[in-house]
Amino acid sequence: MTAEIKSLPPDKLIELLEQKESRLEQVEFELAQLKRMIFGAKSERFVPVVHPSQLNLLEEPATESATEESIIIDKHERKKKKDKHPVRQPFPASLPRQITVIYPEGFDASSPEKPIGEEITEILEEIPGKFFVKKIVRPKYACSQGVLIADLPSRPIDKGLFGTLLLTRIIIEKYCDHLPLYRQLERMKRAGIKLAYSTVADVPAQLGDLLTPLYNELVKQTLSAKYIGVDETPHPVLDKDVKQKTHRGYFWVYQAVEQRLVLFDYKPGRGKNGPAELLKNFKGFLQTDGYQVYEEYGRRDDITLVGCMAHARRYFEKALDSHREKAQYVIELLQKVYAIERVIKDQNLSEGEIISLRNEKSLPTLTELKKWLDEHLYSVTPQSPLGKAIGYMHSRWDNLTRYVDQGFLQIDNNLVENAIRPTVLGRKNYLFSGSHVAAQRSALFYSFIGSCKMNEINPEEWLADVLDNIKETKTSQLHTLLPNNWRKS
Repeated sequence: MTAEIKSLPPDKLIELLEQKESRLEQVEFELAQLKRMIFGAKSERFVPVVHPSQLNLLEEPATESATEESIIIDKHERKKKKDKHPVRQPFPASLPRQITVIYPEGFDASSPEKPIGEEITEILEEIPGKFFVKKIVRPKYACSQGVLIADLPSRPIDKGLFGTLLLTRIIIEKYCDHLPLYRQLERMKRAGIKLAYSTVADVPAQLGDLLTPLYNELVKQTLSAKYIGVDETPHPVLDKDVKQKTHRGYFWVYQAVEQRLVLFDYKPGRGKNGPAELLKNFKGFLQTDGYQVYEEYGRRDDITLVGCMAHARRYFEKALDSHREKAQYVIELLQKVYAIERVIKDQNLSEGEIISLRNEKSLPTLTELKKWLDEHLYSVTPQSPLGKAIGYMHSRWDNLTRYVDQGFLQIDNNLVENAIRPTVLGRKNYLFSGSHVAAQRSALFYSFIGSCKMNEINPEEWLADVLDNIKETKTSQLHTLLPNNWRKS
């Protein structure tokens, strides 16, 4: 082999050497990523590496008395509190108090001396949930009309064993707290209640059927928005046609930011048919990562694609191990842009103010970044970590910066990714869905729970109220039960 290499002409030797170097760089990158996955921190926060001597030259030393740090962008100022000893927040006033008064020795409530004050210590406690039986008695009367008896009150599941509160608890523990049904049965068993697994397993299916009209309304309301973000995540499913392993299905997640709604939709695959049905009538701004399935929607006249800056940033974060100086330069520029977005969030600016601030402060930084990308596009190997990062951002530049001139757009798709995270915990705990139908049912409950989270309402209170009222709610009024419109009855 060595003799063959020696016989090659110089230009072929140079080409072979470049291939070897490129391959070595790729292997080193993959090794670094593997080490990061096993041993590294998972946070995306970036702290630039600066020599200690530079800190002494450029910055005043921090003092013990410093209590707050300010980020100032002209008239816009963001303050971050730094408490050496965080103040303990009081417990909610709505919680019942069990009061115990402890007097000094020799004193009690009847002592003639009056206290000059008191010290109060509050300790949070919990009494494990207690089951009880709701017994409904309906007397029967004989009269001229025959035997009379009052009708049973409406229940979520007719002739079911469980009341609204327990039905709600089963759903919340499974889809919000990620507690599998068999563990819930163990909890009931400890309380002396023995039930067949099938009895509890029927609950999600029965309530899923009951809530399907409301889910369809959620689909309608979400896709009528002018701006949605979309992402997908794998979800394993048992398939009777696949032996000894699970089928890899996908949750496709849509988020209407302004309407504060999250929609999960299950599909057996990750191909272009995944979002095709739901997005066929959508018109507006569609924010996605760089997955090629979404590219065809950018070619439609009624859809404008918006990129995800966080996704682009991750490529440069991966390039830090092999090209630290250049990757760090880009990440620091992006940090400046994200600082503007934090100001926007903290000050709750109007759309006009957002556009003005982004054009004044973010656009110059983005222009500087675009110039750097143009200069370095052909100066690195395309398949290297840095080459992939530059290529990804450069080819999608218009989509990534489209948010600047639209005050209602987000800089990235992180809100959708946040909505997806609970499903990952679910996968770890109950591993898979028992069927494709069960997976879509999970999508239904994840949609409602995610929408409750967006609206900062308690999903348990919401679900209990909806279960009590959905049967009496007209189809034309179903939208009033969605989390973004819901008012506790």
